[in-house]
Amino acid sequence: MEFLEPEKVKQAMNHLGGQGRPFVFAVDFEMTSAFIVAEPEKSREVFFRMPGQSRTGLDLGQADQSSQVWIKANPESLEVYAKKFEVVQRGLARGDAYLVNLTIKTPIECSHSLEGIYGLSDSPYLLYLPERFVSFSPETFVKITADGIISTYPMKGTIDAKVPEAEQVIMDDYKETAEHATVVDLLRNDLSLSATRVRVKRYRYIDRLKTSQREILQVSSEIVGQLGEKFSQNLGDIVFKTLPAGSVSGAPKESTLDIIRRAEEGPRGYYAGVFGYFDGRAFDSAVLIRFIEQENGQKYFRSGGGITALSGLEDEYKEALEKIYLPFRSKKAAPNQAGLV
Repeated sequence: MEFLEPEKVKQAMNHLGGQGRPFVFAVDFEMTSAFIVAEPEKSREVFFRMPGQSRTGLDLGQADQSSQVWIKANPESLEVYAKKFEVVQRGLARGDAYLVNLTIKTPIECSHSLEGIYGLSDSPYLLYLPERFVSFSPETFVKITADGIISTYPMKGTIDAKVPEAEQVIMDDYKETAEHATVVDLLRNDLSLSATRVRVKRYRYIDRLKTSQREILQVSSEIVGQLGEKFSQNLGDIVFKTLPAGSVSGAPKESTLDIIRRAEEGPRGYYAGVFGYFDGRAFDSAVLIRFIEQENGQKYFRSGGGITALSGLEDEYKEALEKIYLPFRSKKAAPNQAGLV
C-alpha cells in the first residue's frame, strides 16, 4: 500500500471522479496520510464493504469460524483517563470549544485475527488493511447519489438496549441532546460549503446495533443538500472540505483539534479518519470508528465519546469502554471471557 499526502489523494479523487472511474480512498484523522486505489475490486492491498454490496477480496470461508467469541481488554485506569478528561474540561471552561471528542487506545486480546474480524463482521461499513487495522463502522459519513444529492448522518448518543426504557432514556438525556444538536449544526455548515438547499431531513432517530455481547442503541440524524451537475469532477474538494469528521472531533473544529492533541498526547492515525468508495456514478463513505489496529503483534481497540461541560467523568469513561466489542451477531461468547477484564 502506498501512502500519500492528502492533497495528492484529493486531486486523484477529482481526476478519477471526472473520468467516472471507481476508486476507494482513506485519509487519517490528522490529515497527514492518505491512500487511493483505482479499480479497487482487483486490489489485494485493501479490502472493504459498503451497505448493499458484497465485501471485496477475502473468501469468507477463510475466516475463523470458531463457535466462541471473546475479547479481553486492559484499559487505562480511571485516574489516567481523568487527566485527559480534565484537559478537555479546562478547554471547555475557557470557551475554546463546546464539544470535544475524547478517545482512548486500549490493548486487547481477542478470539479472532484482523482478517477473521473482517471476514465475519456484518457491520455496514468494513475496511481492512492487512497487518494494519480493521474498522467495522456503523457510521455513514457522506453519501452522494448519481443526481447530486449529498447527505451526512451524524451519530451521537449511545446506550445499552438492556437499560429499562432505553430509547426514552437516551432521547430525553439533556447532555446527549445538546451534544447531538451541536454536531448536527456543525455538519450542516460543512455541507453548506459545497451544497445548496441544505436541511435536516431527519432529526434524532434510533439505530439498533447488535454485537457479540449486547444490543446498543445509537442516535443519528440525516442532513441533505444539492450539488451541481458535474460534482464528480470536484469529488475530492467536496469531501475534503468536510474533514475531519465533526462527530469524532468537535466544535468549533480548529480549537477543538488543539484540545484533542493536548489531551490524547499522540496521533489517532487512521482511527477517526474517513474512507469512501466511488463506483463511477455515486459515492459512499464512513467514519473509521469501531477500530482495531495492530502494532508489533499487539492489538489495540480505539474508542471514545463526546465531552461537553455537562459530562460526568465516570459516565464518559464507562461509555468508552462499553464500545469495545467484536461485531459478530450470531456468535456465542465464551464463558468468562467476553467483555472487559
